Amino acid sequence: MAVIILQVVNLKKRLNNTCRIVILAICAFWAFPSFSFQLKDDAPKTYTVQKGDTLWGIASVFLNEPWLWPELWRTNTQIDNPHLIYPGDVIIVGYTNGKPTLTVQRDKPSMTLSPTTHKRIKQSAIDVLAWETIAPFIKQHTFIDQQQFEALPKLLGNQDGNVRFASDELVLGQQKFSTNSQYRVVRKHATITNLNNDVLGVQLTHVSNASVIPEGQSDETMLLYIDEANQEAKRGDRLLEGGFEHPQSFELKAASQQHGTVVGDLHDHELLGKYDVVIVDLGSTDITPGTVMGLYVQGPAIIDDDAPRYVNEPGVRAGGQWFNDALAQPALKVGEVVIFKSFNAVSYGLITRANQGIKRGFIVAKP
Repeated sequence: MAVIILQVVNLKKRLNNTCRIVILAICAFWAFPSFSFQLKDDAPKTYTVQKGDTLWGIASVFLNEPWLWPELWRTNTQIDNPHLIYPGDVIIVGYTNGKPTLTVQRDKPSMTLSPTTHKRIKQSAIDVLAWETIAPFIKQHTFIDQQQFEALPKLLGNQDGNVRFASDELVLGQQKFSTNSQYRVVRKHATITNLNNDVLGVQLTHVSNASVIPEGQSDETMLLYIDEANQEAKRGDRLLEGGFEHPQSFELKAASQQHGTVVGDLHDHELLGKYDVVIVDLGSTDITPGTVMGLYVQGPAIIDDDAPRYVNEPGVRAGGQWFNDALAQPALKVGEVVIFKSFNAVSYGLITRANQGIKRGFIVAKP
């Protein structure tokens, strides 16, 4: 079990020449044991790739740490590209200099013959993760800056005086001098903040699509045709150009120095588990899709006094307590998450393993 070792430094300062306040400063660094690459004790000698398999799932058959999948093929020339493995391939376990390696036994592509033609059947390579698991979150959720959200045009209403609008209805919207003819109707789901309550941005839900009717435009408004609705649109919903693009696939890689915090989720659940999606406070400049991170939980620091107390107990305030020692607990690993979509300030991650309920405030770091 990986453990984050935290050093506790007590900084002392005199105020007004009479009072002394002890300020607790926690300086964290990540210390992880070196990995001795091993297969699972119950790993099979061979595995036949099935339709619907993913690289992550196959790696989990052989490894307790599936993001280390590349280590198995890195020195193996028979698997030229591990992200191009196909149903029907037989993966065979072998050993080189005492270290496990994989080879692939692949049948020749099948052919369909007719009296005049022949056709080679080309199969699709398996995905890194099951995209059908991730797709609903990519298609129905996105994240933008708060300032950008406030500038989006709004849905205003229709001729019947309705407050909700279904597919195949005409609705008037604000005109913000855009020449775009297609929009997505989106609704604010939540404002996401970090643990210091600084706003990171706005999480949006995709409500429906909207097409501009050219004959209904003016300098201030535009007439919109609502279609492909996931739910009824409402007055005040916003109009977004794009924003739901996503990579078709990615390569898995372990996080190195990045560390951050779970700051939200897409489910409005108090506790999250496997295949739930979390929001972490790492943006596109910090992390890329395919990055695997560990999930860690850390208990409250403990005041080492005659009567030991947690720093978050009622009545205990760092600025008003006279204590000389506060010990930070180690952060223990409780799961893993794969980042699959990054924005300016945050990223979405799919929980692939969880030993307990995951919630806001949990740490993400090197797995």
